Amino acid sequence: MLRQYELVERVKAYDPNADEALLNRAYVYSVQKHGTQKRASGDPYFSHPIEVAGLMTDLKLDEQTIVTALLHDTVEDTLATIEEVEKLFGPDIARLVDGVTKLSKIETLTENERAAENLRKFLLAMSEDLRVLLVKLADRLHNMRTLHFIKSEDKRRRIAKETMDIYAPLAERVGMYEYMREMQLLAFEQLEPEAYATITGRLAQIRSQEGGQVDAIALAIKQALAEAGFKVEVSGREKHPFSIWQKMAERHVSFEQITDIMAFRVLTETADDCYCALGVLHQTWQMIPGRFKDYLSTPKSNGYRSLHTSLIYENSMRMEVQIRTKEMHRLNEFGLAAHWAYKQGETRPDGQVGWLRDLIEIVDASHDAEELLEHTRLAIYQDRIFAFTPKGALHQLPKGATSIDFAYDVHTDLGSLAVGAKINGRHMPLRTPLNNGDVVEIIKSRNASPQLSWLGFVVTGKARAAIRRAVRMNERKEVAAIGRKLFDEIAERLPGKIGKKAVADAVKRLGFTREDDLMHAIGSAKLGDHQVMEALVPGSAAELPDAASWPRQERAISIRGLTPGMGFQLANCCHPVPGDRIVGLREAGKGVEVHAIDCLDLANGIDADWLDLSWGERSNGAIGRVRAVLYNRPGTLAEMAGIFAGSRANVVNLQMTQQDDPFHTYEIDLEVKDLAHLTRIVSALRASDAVAQAERM
Repeated sequence: MLRQYELVERVKAYDPNADEALLNRAYVYSVQKHGTQKRASGDPYFSHPIEVAGLMTDLKLDEQTIVTALLHDTVEDTLATIEEVEKLFGPDIARLVDGVTKLSKIETLTENERAAENLRKFLLAMSEDLRVLLVKLADRLHNMRTLHFIKSEDKRRRIAKETMDIYAPLAERVGMYEYMREMQLLAFEQLEPEAYATITGRLAQIRSQEGGQVDAIALAIKQALAEAGFKVEVSGREKHPFSIWQKMAERHVSFEQITDIMAFRVLTETADDCYCALGVLHQTWQMIPGRFKDYLSTPKSNGYRSLHTSLIYENSMRMEVQIRTKEMHRLNEFGLAAHWAYKQGETRPDGQVGWLRDLIEIVDASHDAEELLEHTRLAIYQDRIFAFTPKGALHQLPKGATSIDFAYDVHTDLGSLAVGAKINGRHMPLRTPLNNGDVVEIIKSRNASPQLSWLGFVVTGKARAAIRRAVRMNERKEVAAIGRKLFDEIAERLPGKIGKKAVADAVKRLGFTREDDLMHAIGSAKLGDHQVMEALVPGSAAELPDAASWPRQERAISIRGLTPGMGFQLANCCHPVPGDRIVGLREAGKGVEVHAIDCLDLANGIDADWLDLSWGERSNGAIGRVRAVLYNRPGTLAEMAGIFAGSRANVVNLQMTQQDDPFHTYEIDLEVKDLAHLTRIVSALRASDAVAQAERM
């Protein structure tokens, strides 16, 4: 553990103007507040914040960050308050400490909800000042170093998983690769102990068998570059055990099949030297096609810059080589922390980098804890590809991203209005995965809106959160529209005309703040007719002893203008189409399910409110299901398909359900305009020589 004078000396070594008195006060305050508290290791608790502060001095961070590290657990784990911290150390340090402080455990929350709420607060604080993240990462790193002292295996695994899912990826996204690698290694040891032991054992075995092979290859690289006139520093290492484990899992191979377990770093003086050194290495050893990456001309979103290539050394051994300048290396290893070093003055970043803004947007859009954790992991923990707008603007996206992900990355409004895309000048489906270097043009329409089906292929958290939010809003509007139609029908059953004041009073009586909330509650069956009647005209339902006596609908409610799947959905059991007599089943929280009046499921008695519905004029069609029995001979399926095409009916789904020579039975889902359209199709099928039998299901 660092002594008080040692910590001060460390800070003064890189910042002679640091406030020594402030550092001393914070050190003493932390020791006094934590008092006799002990860690799982048996060490005094105050050793933890002091070690975290020491990690901050390794990064040469400013005195406010060092003080925050010393105080970061006082508010959560001692009797200290934020007000007291602000009084003693100022508002800036109090704000940083509050940002780092974890939420107290709330026993009513599930683990995921607790983790999500903690993450939500942390991300919002981080968006205001990235030093919150730097202290938090150091706090987590030191906790991981002492994780083995915790006796409970379940607790160790939970902390390790949280570290692997959230904190290691966050360290990578701000370019703190040293922190990321150590966190991953320590978490890997807890989560996959057998794999960890196997891989580290094999690496030790290779090390003993091959002696100083890493040093020998590094020397060969240095000599090749020296002969070409370049003064460089070369270092080599075995690849990270967790990185090897990832490759084994991704490629489905054994340890022995992993050939590139050695990596080498070449540090040059200038960026021009990086490219020249690359040329020398490619002339000296054969490069592996497809393994070259240029992060100099196109840096990663966290600012990482380097050239990456893979070469074949003697005996077909593969080796990865990274080439960068010394300054790039410093920034790469410590990322945004390097920008916060004391000497950067006014050039410090404000934390509002693009990916962080996306995370904050995800926080605002997420509906629940599971959604927030899912979106955040997607946003911070995936390999990247690069795609361009037609004007050349660069966008970095996760592997597997589609045109919809790209559109939302450009702007949320563009994603919401997207109806098509051109990739490299060609019209392509919105679900098409993008490749590195693709030029993407989004085609939009003002009448468009996000589709629920998009969730089946988007991969970015930002897109997923925005789509779910838009779908929820549209669904709420449509349920409220149904509720308003029901409300109007209920109001007509009451004596006298219902005015705006009566409606406003009813909203208050029922505990809502807005009229739309009342309509949504009616549409989603959270309120019964008698409750609404009583709220509008108190006493009007008093003489109605039971549900059977309540006034019922006097006219059918039109579903014209509503979107299937939002406020209502068409039942899969009977597939009603415009022209059918329909009824709606309304269950609390589920919207309205529309059935044909002769649906067999209705006869079974379903516990739900029944609504008399009508299609309304110019309804937009639906899916009809047909069963057709075809003769088993060449061309019959094509003839049936020709009937569908001639009738302008799109086949949504076709499935063979029975083979009974000489017949094959198919069930076909068709997009039709109305009942008459479907009837004409069934008649055309019955008239065909290829069809033995046809009927609507």
